[in-house]
Amino acid sequence: MPENEPQGDPEAGREGSAAERLARIRSTAIRLDTAPPVLRAVVGLRKRLPGDERFGDRLSTEGSRAVERIARGVSALDPGRPSAAHELGLGALQVWQALSRSAGRGAGEREVAMLFTDLVDFSRWALEAGDAPAIELLREVGDTLDDAVLARRGEIVKRLGDGLMAAFDHPADAVEAALDGLGEVATIVVDGYVPRMRCGVHWGRPRRLGGDYLGVDVNVAARVVSAAKAQQLLVSAPACELLEAERYRIGRARRLREKGAPTELRVRTVERA
Repeated sequence: MPENEPQGDPEAGREGSAAERLARIRSTAIRLDTAPPVLRAVVGLRKRLPGDERFGDRLSTEGSRAVERIARGVSALDPGRPSAAHELGLGALQVWQALSRSAGRGAGEREVAMLFTDLVDFSRWALEAGDAPAIELLREVGDTLDDAVLARRGEIVKRLGDGLMAAFDHPADAVEAALDGLGEVATIVVDGYVPRMRCGVHWGRPRRLGGDYLGVDVNVAARVVSAAKAQQLLVSAPACELLEAERYRIGRARRLREKGAPTELRVRTVERA
């Protein structure tokens, strides 16, 4: 071999071989990750695991708890193709969510007392009063209701413009929070206006997804508050049955005639004795 003939660079050869090996490993991993039998096995596993088998979509990951925040991050890393590894990651979070719920509030399909509140004729007043007084009123009412709910160990699920939805372990807690709120809100005065609130309480088994409750019983609770008058608390019959009757003045049962409400459902007014 002539002395001046260029020699191959051994380092470049080794780097090329390493890059090729990594490319082969990556190709094999993707092929396994997207293999239909593997995907079917992982999807089948998620169906057998506790919790929501579709945990990971936007609806199920709304909320402020750690598992929901992490799930939103995992969902954002969606590779854009079927992925067994991605499904396994969400499956682990699915179990975490189910276990955290069973150990605390809002567990699975357990019964929940739902409180809805609403300000009567607020929109009409706000149109005349303007934005600044309306916002000031909503802030004062919001602070008052927050205190009433939290004092009775409730959870504020969501705010609904001039109302809110809250969840409690027992109907008595929801009723006490509602009555406290009704009394305190009636003392608020903004630009000479005194807000009038109405409340509805229902006891049922809503389905929890992320930070929200959904289902028939949530809709029923919303219908209960819609049937209430200003400064009135209406409570559904299932919730009334769990109250200590001697502590309250409970009105005569009447049918809830709101559109979409179950025909057999009865409601009663509740006041403190």
